[in-house]
Amino acid sequence: MNTLKPLLFLVLICLIFNAKAQEKKYTIHTIAFYNLENLFDTINDPNTFDEASPIMELKTNKSEVFKKKLNNMAKVIADIGTETVHNSPAILGVSEIENRQVLEHLVNHPLLLKKDYGIVHFNSPDARGIDVALLYQKQLFTPTYTSKHELKIFDDTTRKRIYTRDQLLVSGILDGELIHIIVNHWPSRRGGEAKSRPKRVAAAKLNKHIIDSLQSIDPYAKIFTMGDLNDDPTNASLKTVLKAKKNKNRVGLKGIYNPFESFFKNGLGTTAYRDVWSLFDQILITKPLLEKDYTSFRFYKAGIFNKHYLINKKGRYKGYPFRSFAEGHFSGGYSDHFPVYVFVIKESSSVLTDISPRGRN
Repeated sequence: MNTLKPLLFLVLICLIFNAKAQEKKYTIHTIAFYNLENLFDTINDPNTFDEASPIMELKTNKSEVFKKKLNNMAKVIADIGTETVHNSPAILGVSEIENRQVLEHLVNHPLLLKKDYGIVHFNSPDARGIDVALLYQKQLFTPTYTSKHELKIFDDTTRKRIYTRDQLLVSGILDGELIHIIVNHWPSRRGGEAKSRPKRVAAAKLNKHIIDSLQSIDPYAKIFTMGDLNDDPTNASLKTVLKAKKNKNRVGLKGIYNPFESFFKNGLGTTAYRDVWSLFDQILITKPLLEKDYTSFRFYKAGIFNKHYLINKKGRYKGYPFRSFAEGHFSGGYSDHFPVYVFVIKESSSVLTDISPRGRN
């Protein structure tokens, strides 16, 4: 027995050493999307119908409201993903912004200034001047190609063109790897879901065309398509046109995975109307991000950023997202949409985290 004790102790030391040697380190980044709910400036643009925006309809204190709105948006953006990553999003798609100038004000806000966010933005032909854009931390992501893609749809009765948001494509290098991001804001449900459905189906077809074009060049392209789609994960635009899958094990080589369908099936949403939750804000990803080899970036986890301060605490809309504008005035809130995000991870020799690829959502 006395001779066994040193041997058992040696075996225990070896097991501990091996466990430490096998401990893996990961780099992790947040990629997110946020509908900023009418982030408009206070200057009338004669080329758009921006006077219909909530801030322009205010009778007084427009400049003060704009500053408060910027502060609220910066607070949320600075907070997304920080509990896991200890950093704000490396990449953030945004919608419902008026122009590049409001984004320049936003990224230069004291809460975001040190992150040194760059901007990719094009003006859309939307009648109100609403655009989409991409923000990115310059030290983490470098755009290599950008383009906008017009959605051409027409009124069923008059056959006149309906001017809506472009889809924004940004390709670039995230920590040494090429990825592609498409930012969307699909046509609204104005006039009813059924009547407006063909517009979103058309938007999905354009989105699919962009994805197909990228995959024709590289079948293993890592693509994130994100946005306020004005459709739920189970609607035809996503299930029939994009053929997005709920189960990542059923996604083929050029297929698309939608991690937000599971959230929707569990009763969660990002925006609410007449006591019904919708999950219009989504981030979809392609098959190469689902592989189990973590020597390059892979999907880790998805989430809805619905912190308590983003939720209305009282009144008629208690429990809804705490929006900025309601009943003709600034409510002091944030947005009528919750942000959404995904984490991507890869093995690294420099950053140690406490996450594991096992047990992902």
